[in-house]
Amino acid sequence: MTPVLEISGLRKTYRSRKGVRNALDGFDMVVEAGQVHGFLGPNGSGKTTTLRTLLGLIKPNGGRMAILGREVPQHLPEVAGQVGAIVESPQFFGNFSAELTLSLLADAGGVNRSRVPAVLDQVGLRDRSKERVKTYSLGMKQRLAVASALLKEPKLLILDEPANGLDPGGIREMRTLMRDLSDSGMTVLLSSHILGEIQLICDSVTIISAGRRVTSGSVAEVLAQHTSGAVRVRLETGVDLLDAATTLREAGAQVTLENDYFTVANATNPALITKVLAQRGVYVSELTPVSADLEDVFLELTGTAPVAGQNRQVDESSISGAKNGWGQ
Repeated sequence: MTPVLEISGLRKTYRSRKGVRNALDGFDMVVEAGQVHGFLGPNGSGKTTTLRTLLGLIKPNGGRMAILGREVPQHLPEVAGQVGAIVESPQFFGNFSAELTLSLLADAGGVNRSRVPAVLDQVGLRDRSKERVKTYSLGMKQRLAVASALLKEPKLLILDEPANGLDPGGIREMRTLMRDLSDSGMTVLLSSHILGEIQLICDSVTIISAGRRVTSGSVAEVLAQHTSGAVRVRLETGVDLLDAATTLREAGAQVTLENDYFTVANATNPALITKVLAQRGVYVSELTPVSADLEDVFLELTGTAPVAGQNRQVDESSISGAKNGWGQ
């Protein structure tokens, strides 16, 4: 099956008096049909530039892009009706109601006004639909923006920070909405800084840093490739933690003491922990791998700057190689 979105070797260069800046430096991304795909990166990494270029708002300096199998921007008019998008903060007329706002947008886009109540219901604004937008909170305006992107029942929905301004309940509702849309067959490309939500919502992710891809794949695969290699160790009641930690440090372990346990950061072979301690008459009651979450992976990968001027993606270089640990 043809991917809903394909980006290959995308480049965007800005020139100023300060010199040349590569906002996108050969960036690649693939989004498969029916997925919720997380698009992650620190501020200034090229996320918004990618989305704006994809939607024809910025002209690239090189590379290839395709939406629903059609090359863009050349064929963007042919697929625009099947793409809904919110990029950066949307603006609305404050004196218009949400219902009127969406009705006008439906008319402008050639969409039947019967879609308006349906999308208001989807985003949880039905009961507030006749109130003026200027009375809305930031979170409610975000919901209205999502509703506007859903009007034409797109095959691809692109959302840039849709949870911005939402309270925890609103974030959970937005999470449910994204999953429901995916279950209905819609493909969602979701950019967000709320990494815990991305881990819960998304099927797959792409992480960008300095205009280059640093990793991509299913959430499970990305987490598995970047396990922390650490284990949490608890001992029998009454055992001196400091003494046990000193024993392991003398054997080469990197140990961090906590209140009632310690963590060994470089435990490539956790069995060695039990062996070293047992030789001193100390026995382990718990040995638990410390799983990396998406935030850990994000901070690790985006802290490694790509090499300027090289085409290949960072995750195809030696940077992603295995790390040696204690006891390997």
